[in-house]
Amino acid sequence: MNGKKILFVSSELVPYLPENQVSLMSYESPRVVNSNGGQIRIFMPRYGVINERRHQLHEVIRLSGMNLVVNDMDMPLIIKVASIPKERIQVYFIDNDEYFKRKSTFTNPKGEMHEDNDERAIFFAKGVIETVKKLNWAPDIIHVHGWMASLLPLYLKNFYKDEAMFNDTKIITSIYEEEFEGEIPGKICEKIAFDNIDLSAFECLQNPNHTNLLKVAADHSDGLIFAGENISDDLQKYCKSSGKPILEYVPVQETEEAYIKFYNSYF
Repeated sequence: MNGKKILFVSSELVPYLPENQVSLMSYESPRVVNSNGGQIRIFMPRYGVINERRHQLHEVIRLSGMNLVVNDMDMPLIIKVASIPKERIQVYFIDNDEYFKRKSTFTNPKGEMHEDNDERAIFFAKGVIETVKKLNWAPDIIHVHGWMASLLPLYLKNFYKDEAMFNDTKIITSIYEEEFEGEIPGKICEKIAFDNIDLSAFECLQNPNHTNLLKVAADHSDGLIFAGENISDDLQKYCKSSGKPILEYVPVQETEEAYIKFYNSYF
């Protein structure tokens, strides 16, 4: 990878959350880049279910302290870091007491989606980009995993379109099988529109289900990876009709060769 910089932004990541399709590939893809000479950064939300003591999370004061505006509300941004000792990989956690302190990830004890998941996704997208700006670390590629991270391509290509440090950054989004049923609650379109992003850039989010969130991510990405074997026909057809480069699904044992080749095609 010759020192190329890849930023991984994920909803979930092992070993901090249980293993599933998203959390496993969110670990495996940066591991591959790291072991092949690339530079990486990983970002994920700091959900309250993550054991900070066991995983040795600590706050980074120099990166924390700014406020992010979400739907006309100032929300404090806290940045924490930890390392995955086995791979010597550092992980940055986007935190805010209002959005992420609760002892759950996406749903309440009844299995219902949190009412503010739309705001949490907006806050996460903005928090990642603002922190990368503070780090002054311009990535060659941003690789997005999971629906909670799916608004980042939209925000980078619209809200942050005049940020010079991202002028040459390419975005790859991994497309996963359905991660939740139904729609996320709230008025996500109104809240995104508050940031002066034109509705035409995210119109399908008037029905904010999993498929449409990934369609919006795909619209604002430069390349796509099918990261599951059973992605819906609708979503596959939509992605293929975009004409963008697509890496078809490969099993985890074939990830290294396929992903490195796909990444290198952007340099």
